[in-house]
Amino acid sequence: MLNKNKHSVTKWISILYRYGQSHISRQLSAYNIGSGQYIFLIALYKRDGISQEELSDHLKIEKATTAKAINRLEKEGYIKREINPSDKRAYKIFLTQKAFDLKPIIFRLTKEWSDFLMSDFTEDERKIIFNLLERMANNAFASLKKNDK
Repeated sequence: MLNKNKHSVTKWISILYRYGQSHISRQLSAYNIGSGQYIFLIALYKRDGISQEELSDHLKIEKATTAKAINRLEKEGYIKREINPSDKRAYKIFLTQKAFDLKPIIFRLTKEWSDFLMSDFTEDERKIIFNLLERMANNAFASLKKNDK
């Protein structure tokens, strides 16, 4: 008989996520960046100048959580908010030079963590893992879209 808990996809994804957050958070603590903030910087590295709402939508994170992270990043000098000229009620978020200076460190840390997780996998196993994870993400997205209707 299979141990259901051992074969729970959500259990193992959750464990990997928590370990990764802990590892990267420890590495970024010297920069006053917590595990809850660096993902916002990564998103902004790809789309600097987007609104707070777009950032929440992109990351699939609650607006209140985004606001809290943005406030912390602004306080630490990593981002600045500017009123959106086309919607005076909204802000666009821009990275500061301090954030750009941190970019290679953040990307190095996330790559090192990924490389560590896959260190004893063959190239074929890596391809299979990424293919399966992408399919799982697509299934999750389809489920969310279906439930939004």
